[in-house]
Amino acid sequence: MAEREKQAKRYPTDLTDGEWEIVRPFLPAPPKRGRNPTTDLREVLNACNRPALVVLPG
Repeated sequence: MAEREKQAKRYPTDLTDGEWEIVRPFLPAPPKRGRNPTTDLREVLNACNRPALVVLPG
């Protein structure tokens, strides 16, 4: 995880390596044909776990 720390700012809600190993088998495999995926699915899940900042009209 040390190299992941350097790539982007980490949040407390981000998946740990152990949690990622549990979740990874349930995600779709990359396609065998066509372009290689450029989206990191771990980062997508991390973004979904972050609390959204909601601005309420006041």
